[in-house]
Amino acid sequence: MSAWLQILRNFNVLNILDILIVAFVLYRVLLIVRGTRAVQLLKGVIVILIATALSSALHLQALNWLLNKIITVGFFAIPVVFQPELRRALDQLGRGGFFSFSEHQTTEGVAKTIDEIVFAAVQLAKTRTGALIVVERKTGLSEYVETGTALGARVSSALLLNLFVPNTPLHDGAVMVRGDEILAAGCFLPLTENRELDKQLGTRHRAALGVSEQSDAVSIVVSEETGGISVGVDGSLVRFLSENSLRQLLKDLLVTKSARNIPFFRKRVAR
Repeated sequence: MSAWLQILRNFNVLNILDILIVAFVLYRVLLIVRGTRAVQLLKGVIVILIATALSSALHLQALNWLLNKIITVGFFAIPVVFQPELRRALDQLGRGGFFSFSEHQTTEGVAKTIDEIVFAAVQLAKTRTGALIVVERKTGLSEYVETGTALGARVSSALLLNLFVPNTPLHDGAVMVRGDEILAAGCFLPLTENRELDKQLGTRHRAALGVSEQSDAVSIVVSEETGGISVGVDGSLVRFLSENSLRQLLKDLLVTKSARNIPFFRKRVAR
């Protein structure tokens, strides 16, 4: 009992404040990296650290030496790998946003967002106006958002229709959507390297597949040639969707976050 009393005496207000500050900083860092590819990289770092500790405890000298070398190299690689997240953290710190508890809303208004996107896609399909809309899910797409023109506007079918009007400055790129917000327009996306893809598919479809291969984003494409509506996800493409099937597919994808268990998706997929 006396030992516990001694610990309590030494555990003063400054210790409590110190722990709370560290906990808050870690919480904010996790919020910054959440929803980005850095989460998977962070998990890999944690696995390496655990493996290093175990190898040291079990006296596995060769493995421990190798893991320590990897960690040493990692200290130089981390600023490069986590560059987007570090830049965003410093930006938030400079604007005072690091100490704010507000976050981007990613779930509220999803149903209305889907309705607005579906209505715009159907109208664009009727006039055979090419369009590419990318909806962000868990993987952050900031690196692609930064290639376009920032908008920060609420998703609406009217705005989407205007953005894709031919011969306008922003019509020839992708519109990036997060939650119920249009982040940017005229964005550049990576093209798929799939050589088995149908030769009739153009740059928009290849960009839709490319971003879906490198992230878990959902891409909605309207073809200029056919007026067909397609959805790209997980490196695959569902083509020639009707209004109802498009709405249902987007609901399934944006709620379940995966297309693997959707029978409709598996039946009409094209690689």
